[in-house]
Amino acid sequence: SQDSRTGAPVSLHPQCLDFKPPFKPQEDLQFCAMYRNFGCCDSAKDQELMAKFYKIMDNFDNYGHANCAGYVQDLLCQECSPYAAHLFDAEDPSTPIRTLPGLCPDYCSQFWLKCRSTITLLSDDLQLAQAEPDQVHFCQHLELEDPDYCYPHLLSNEQLTQNLGHVLADPEGCLQLCLEEVANGLRNPLAMVHANDGTHRFFIAEQVGLVWTYLPDRSKLEKPFLNITKAVLTSPWEGDERGFLGLTFHPNYKYNGKLYVYYSVEIGFDERIRVSEFRVSSGDMNEVDHASERIILEVDEPASNHNGGMVMFADDGYLYIFTGDGGMAGDPFGKYGNAQNKSALLGKVLRINVDDNDRGPLYRIPSDNPFVHERGARPEVYAYGVRNMWRCSVDRGDPLTKEGKGRIFCGDVGQNKFEEIDIIEKGRNYGWRAKEGFSCYDKKLCANSSLDDVLPIYAYPHKMGKSVTGGYVYRGCEYPNLNGMYIFGDFMSGRMMNLQENKNTGQWNYHEICMGIGLTCAFPGLINNYYQYIISFAEDEAGELYFMSTGVPSATSPTGVVYKLVDPSRRAPPRQCHYDPLPVRVKSKLIKFRPKESEYAGAAVVTTTLPQTTTKPPRHTRRKNRRKKGKHRSESGLAPAAAPQSGAVRLAGDEQGRDDRGRVEIFVNGEWGTVCDDLWNTKNAAVVCRQLGFRFALKASKHSEFGEGKSLRILLDDVQCEGTEESLLDCQHTDIGIHNCAHYEDAGVICGNSDYVDA
Repeated sequence: SQDSRTGAPVSLHPQCLDFKPPFKPQEDLQFCAMYRNFGCCDSAKDQELMAKFYKIMDNFDNYGHANCAGYVQDLLCQECSPYAAHLFDAEDPSTPIRTLPGLCPDYCSQFWLKCRSTITLLSDDLQLAQAEPDQVHFCQHLELEDPDYCYPHLLSNEQLTQNLGHVLADPEGCLQLCLEEVANGLRNPLAMVHANDGTHRFFIAEQVGLVWTYLPDRSKLEKPFLNITKAVLTSPWEGDERGFLGLTFHPNYKYNGKLYVYYSVEIGFDERIRVSEFRVSSGDMNEVDHASERIILEVDEPASNHNGGMVMFADDGYLYIFTGDGGMAGDPFGKYGNAQNKSALLGKVLRINVDDNDRGPLYRIPSDNPFVHERGARPEVYAYGVRNMWRCSVDRGDPLTKEGKGRIFCGDVGQNKFEEIDIIEKGRNYGWRAKEGFSCYDKKLCANSSLDDVLPIYAYPHKMGKSVTGGYVYRGCEYPNLNGMYIFGDFMSGRMMNLQENKNTGQWNYHEICMGIGLTCAFPGLINNYYQYIISFAEDEAGELYFMSTGVPSATSPTGVVYKLVDPSRRAPPRQCHYDPLPVRVKSKLIKFRPKESEYAGAAVVTTTLPQTTTKPPRHTRRKNRRKKGKHRSESGLAPAAAPQSGAVRLAGDEQGRDDRGRVEIFVNGEWGTVCDDLWNTKNAAVVCRQLGFRFALKASKHSEFGEGKSLRILLDDVQCEGTEESLLDCQHTDIGIHNCAHYEDAGVICGNSDYVDA
């Protein structure tokens, strides 16, 4: 099938009426069973449509029922279609959402001839009612601008139905994903970690030695969580590998408040890597007690490159430290190099026990470390033969079977030919400097029969990228199609990649990841480009996947951005991934997140397979209200704003212009109005605050605390909510516009993202 206007193939873009991708319902659909495997309805919506169907069909006798039940069911169930947004024209901001789906002319004619009496029962659209007596006029009204999507022909359109619900791939097999911007303005952000304490905060470390706290709504605390910039050794040089390099929280952080950092220091004329323990402040959960630092380990660095930098806890509860080989080129230290020398701590994976270290030694050696009894070997060594592992992760395991749980994946940066991905196992030799990837580097060492090295699960040549950045196996909830994919990247080329294990052969299959083209990323808040230099990957407390990249690879350049990976082809069913973060008591001011995506022009950004080093290509619209195909933007460059939906709210009247408080104004039946404060309480306020994107309702204000909305009608009175409704219209209230109050009783709210009120 092709677009009849341009001759181009139709663009596959499944989308629901809530502007999100379709999903597989958790429970079977009874009424709209044709969409039980993939669509836009869960069982609650299915039941709602079934109730509507019976209400309509109650108006007909047996003859009418026999003739029209099928049509009525078909039309109602298109809300469940994976292409509901197209069928109901929900993507076009210049028109209201249709009340009936777009119908193909032949189907529409049959429907009109047999069942036109159902039209006013199916829809309260006045224009449809006026068109109803005239078949031609009525069916023209239901035509779609894009005929590829009309019902029921789209069901037999192979281009729209094949691979539906699977990750899209371009003709070269490159998987198309999208991004959501999460944080920006960061100086070489190289670690983003969570504390696993139920708050769902995330902590982002900059190379200069600052760590920032972010709340689940992506607002940033003005005061840093940790500031050791004076101790950290780094420079503004592009590509300087020294600095603050790693951060991890103790598995029992919620109870012991301990965290561990890995950074470069200068002691006299010597450069070292240092691993330190800190504790969180007893007076502020969002700040480290800087006086609590205890140095766990220091290692001399013979050169300024290859500093390693990963520090993390694995499933066994031990602290893993990943050191580089000491720098320069070819690991020239000693007879075999540092990496092959088990008496050196460089070029290694170290494993130590930091539990119960308040008295006695700062760390102990796990009794099952592999070289504890080997003469001359350092007992901390867990694995060896590594060059400069940059970013490692622990697999959470399949959400259902736990298959893969506990595996440690690492990217090991190559010398001059190959980059590699390894799975770390106890006591194993990862080959460097004898081997680089699968090939020999030092031919003499490579030929040594006692090498007994483990090969990478994947290696790629320098024509694809010159500095691997290890990633994560996706185990999150929101994007089921990504489960089991190991997603990683390359710092130099900006290439994003993934590996997936073939369970039968044990081989890892490679696919490139591209940014979605065409309409693929045309969802609210999604983008399809990123800064080229991929520094690190991250996982949040819920298991969703992120990466950090920058436009200028310097420790002092504030061009770093954090992106969340999004699969536009399929999401989890509504409410399946819901979690309630524990409250965070905030003592610092909050800086609200503002995306900078529109400001990327001129920087090196990646939109498809290869990095762009010129200005950014024209941006695909990806906000909730996309412009009509072929229509130009306004002079401001932004798509025209759509009318709000019924039930939308806004806050007004705060004298300081703060956006977290004000008089509540609601949009109903085409007009804005106020809400009376009779029965107004925090449950009502919670509905408003959540609708506006805040986590907490701090106050339900009364007596027109934020001024009287005299220019508006009072639209709601006697509102009574449970606190979980999606809008005030879903709560109990008097009829719209019926009230017994005056504007001096206008209701208001104060919202927030912590349980702390900033007066």
